[in-house]
Formats: sequence, structure tokens, C-alpha cells
Amino acid sequence: MAKQNNDFTVSQNAGRRNNSVRGRQQGAANKGMQPNTNGKSYSAAKEKRATEQPKLRKTGRKHEDISVKIAFLGGLNEVGKNMTLYECGEDMILVDCGLAFPDPDMLGVDLVIPDFTYVEQNIDKLRGIFITHGHEDHIGGLPYLLQKINIPVYGTKLTVGLIEGKLSEHDLLHKVTLNIIKPKDKIKLGCFEVEAIHVNHSIPDALALAINTPAGLILQTGDFKIDTTPIDGDVIDLARISRLGEKGILCLLSDSTNAQRAGFTPSERTVGESFERLFAKADGKRLIVATFASNIHRVQQIIDVAKSVDRKVALSGRSLENVVSTASQLGYLNVPDGILVNIDSISRYPDDKLVIITTGSQGEPMSALYRMAFSEHRRVEIGSGDYVIISATPIPGNEKTVGKVVDELLKRGAEVVYEKMYDVHVSGHACQEELKLMLSLAKPKFFIPVHGEQKHLRKHAQLAESMGIAPGNIFIADNGRHISLTKRKMTVLEDVTAGKVFVDGYGVGDVGNAVIRERKRLAEDGLMIISAVIEKDTGMLVAGPDIVSRGFVYVRDSEQLIAEAKLVAQIVVDECVHEGRVEWGTIRNRMRDDISRLLYDRTKRSPMVLPIITSV
Repeated sequence: MAKQNNDFTVSQNAGRRNNSVRGRQQGAANKGMQPNTNGKSYSAAKEKRATEQPKLRKTGRKHEDISVKIAFLGGLNEVGKNMTLYECGEDMILVDCGLAFPDPDMLGVDLVIPDFTYVEQNIDKLRGIFITHGHEDHIGGLPYLLQKINIPVYGTKLTVGLIEGKLSEHDLLHKVTLNIIKPKDKIKLGCFEVEAIHVNHSIPDALALAINTPAGLILQTGDFKIDTTPIDGDVIDLARISRLGEKGILCLLSDSTNAQRAGFTPSERTVGESFERLFAKADGKRLIVATFASNIHRVQQIIDVAKSVDRKVALSGRSLENVVSTASQLGYLNVPDGILVNIDSISRYPDDKLVIITTGSQGEPMSALYRMAFSEHRRVEIGSGDYVIISATPIPGNEKTVGKVVDELLKRGAEVVYEKMYDVHVSGHACQEELKLMLSLAKPKFFIPVHGEQKHLRKHAQLAESMGIAPGNIFIADNGRHISLTKRKMTVLEDVTAGKVFVDGYGVGDVGNAVIRERKRLAEDGLMIISAVIEKDTGMLVAGPDIVSRGFVYVRDSEQLIAEAKLVAQIVVDECVHEGRVEWGTIRNRMRDDISRLLYDRTKRSPMVLPIITSV
């Protein structure tokens, strides 16, 4: 753990969780090596070198010319998979490693993670990865990165607790060094000294990071808001940010998610007051509250109000159960004895004595609320005795799916309350006045808006310009962009490899854009399979052609079209025999082209045509 003076140097064992909690890494450390799943490792000498302050060589360069490089590997022009890489001399550190959930057109894809190619290419320079907070868009990609390269991970207690759960699922927990840090701690890794600064967000234990380098100080805010009445009582440390601003901040990287919203983000406490009113209004009905699994403060307020009205609380959703369990064990969630009941036992309690907290506030098809709405949930059947509160704002693009769930709930007789009707949700991100306050306190020379889509980044850049930052010192980046900062200037370097890697089941990266295009075509127009057996030497038909249609036309209702397709296949074989071109590849390609042309002429649709030619 950190020393009392909040300033410590990380060595092999410093900051590592003790054996009674998570000490299974010790065996590898005792051998002078850090475990590494891809066969590459760090020697003890490299570790020592990484933790020592660098000695700048006398190169004749002016101090103002010393540079730090920043590569943006995720989180720009998108919502999710945040990841930033810093480089100074022979040292690199990462900030965050998140995931994004697939767009509707990414058929079959489970998750989207950053492309780690550039990180893997620089494995010998990596000193550690700092995690700002425990949301999926900041920690979800970690298991996939740590399967490839093993580097120390730094985060607050709750963040590390949530990471442990993810690593356990991937059988990586015993192979990775997790270091718990606290606000005001300073961690030295090579050229970098990283200071943790407390900020408010929709999950406890969120951090901004002050990254001190020979080129100057960089402040990365992470996701933040300015909440003067937070649930846990810890207000954002604006005083420390102000002091750093007075000393001089070279560059500010700031959360842009709410840059288009005027004013201030309301306090989380306003949601608790709304719950009190709504719970009283739902007298006699069963309460179902849908929220983000990781919004621990929201869950705490639901539990508190449920206790005050003498209701039991049941949890529905695996991710919610995991987060509540972890937060309770670590002391971030106060759950009174006897208030939680198993979802399997809810039938024992009258409706007016029960609250169900569930996932699915974004209308996700596999979520608990979605299954309730469509009568697919094993334990919860929605009816006129239900009062449903959706305590979240739809993420851009999810409005239609959320609306679909609301409609289904209403059809089943439930009363539904959602964010636009009452104050049942507040954002965890800063609005314009808070963003301007951050800019005024930090006083950065250079500014880079991060965490958001293009419209968010541009609006944040406009706010920075209105606060007096020179337009030439503002950079709107994109994933893959690479810059160099000195005390005097910002230089755009050659782009690095960055992009989207699809996770589909156990496959990571084996589904690419070509496969997604094929899936889209199958989903839109279907598939027609033509099978035939030909004689190897002569090319004459031995059996077939037979046709199978999937997702294109129903065979029994399209007998004429199927017959025409069979005839075209037979003509192709005959023509190829006549021309002396009896190679099965030639026959297959001709058959595919001619049948595709026929099907488009008859239906104006283009199914995937798949000829299967067997030669005997």
C-alpha cells in the first residue's frame, strides 16, 4: 500500500495486494520475473530500471524540447472502449482499457475491444496501466489485453475489486499483479509520476490522473462530474486541480460526453428524492427499478428507500448481482441485514412488500427487464400490479430498443416511469458549466477533448476556445492519432494502428469486416445452396442439381423459381462440358454468377448463392 506521505515508488512488491487477499502472484515475483501469458517477460533489471527516475542524457537539446507522446487507441468519435497510451523516452504507460457494446449492424458480435497491435509492438517499454474507474467502457477490455501481455494494473479498491471479478472469469487472476491506489497517491514508473485525484462519477472511487513527465504535467480527467452533495460524501478534489493549474498544466484531456448540455449536472441525491415520491405513489404495487448494474450509488438509494417503506429487495441480472456482491464486501454498499431476498423466492412476498432491482435500462435483448417485458423471464411475470421505473437515459442509438421495452411493459398492464417523465436519472458526466470550471482551474496550455462522439468533441473544443485557449492549441483527435508535446508546441505524428476488434463467443478478432458484411447479406437477402455431383474426368452430372433455400424464399411457394434455378445450373454444367472446361472451380463460379443473375431478375433480391460441387 501507499506510504503515509502518499508518495511511493512501485517495486516488485510495492502496492501488491497481500497474500490474504490476492497473493498468488508471489511465486512468479520471487523468481525475479513477472508472469506473462505470451511467453514474453520483464526481467528484474528492467523492473528496477522502470521504477527509477530517468537520467536525461546530455544531448545538447534544450529542456523545452523534451517531448511526451500520446497515442489514442480508443474512446474518440465513439462511446466506449477508452484507451490512451503515453510514451516518454523508453517508458510507456496506458490509461484505461475498455470495451464497447456492438452496434445493431454488428450481427452476432458480443463485444468490441480496442486493437492492441501498437501496444504489443512496444511490450518492452510498458510499465503499467492505470484505470480511472470501474465501468465496462474503461475496464472491459483488460482481460483480453492481459491475455497477450502482462503488466501491472493500478486502480482504487472498488475498481480493482471489479477487475478481479473479470479476471477470474478468464482464469487470469493468479497471473496478474493488481495494485490498489488511493487519491493523493503518487506512483513513479520510469519517466512518469502519476498522481491519483478523486473525482465524482456515477460509480464510487473514480479518479482523474495527473501525469507528470519531463515535458510537463498532463491532466486526464477520466469520466467526471462536479457533485457538491455526493452520496458517499467525497466531493471532487477541485482544490488539488487548482493547485496543479497554478503550477502549470501542459495539456488537459477532459471528458466530453455532456459537452452539448448547458448548465450543471444535477446531484445524484435528487434521484433519491424522486424515488421517495414514486415509491409512495406505487402503494399496493410491486416495484421494479431498472438501472445500470455499476451505478452503486443508485442501488444504495433504492435499498435505502425500500427499507424506509418496509419492502424487501430482490436482484435480477448477473452483472448486477456481481457488482452488488463486490461493493458490499468492500464497504461501498450498505445493505441492511435481511433486506435482500433471492429472486427465486419473490412469490412468497406480497406485491406491496417487494422491490426488484434489475438490469436492462438500455433495452438490451438479453437483459432481465427485456425478458420480463416479453414474458421470457423465469421468475417475474409483468402485470397490472407492477410499477416499473427505468432509472437511466437511453444511450444514443438505444432509444428505439428502450421504447420497444416500454411499449411491451405497458401492453401487459404495468405502469411505467422513465427518465423524461420524472427525475429518476442524472448523468455521471459534467455539463458545460462544469467543463468550463475544469478548464478555468486547470489553465492548460494545450487542450484535447476526449470520451465522446465527434459532436461532443467539437462542442467541447468550442467551450475551450471560449475560455481563452488558443485555437491552435486545441486538438480534436481520433482513434489512431499520435501526437508529441513539448513545453512549446504540439506536433501531429504518423498515425498508429487502432481500430475495432470484435469478440464473438470465444473468438477474438477472428470475425472481421468481411464476415460482418456476409452476415448482413445473409440477414437481408438470405441464402441459396445448389449442390451437384459431377464425373471427375468428363464433367457430366451424376446427381443433382439440388437446391436449398434459407431466408430467401419458401421453396414450396416458389416451385417455378426453384425449377428455373435448377435448369440454369444444369445448363451451366452442359456448357462447361461442351467447352471442355470441366474444372469444378470453373463450374462453381459460372453457376453462382448465372443463378445470381436469374434470382435478381425474378425477385430484385440478391441472396448469397453457394454452389457445392463434388467430383467423383
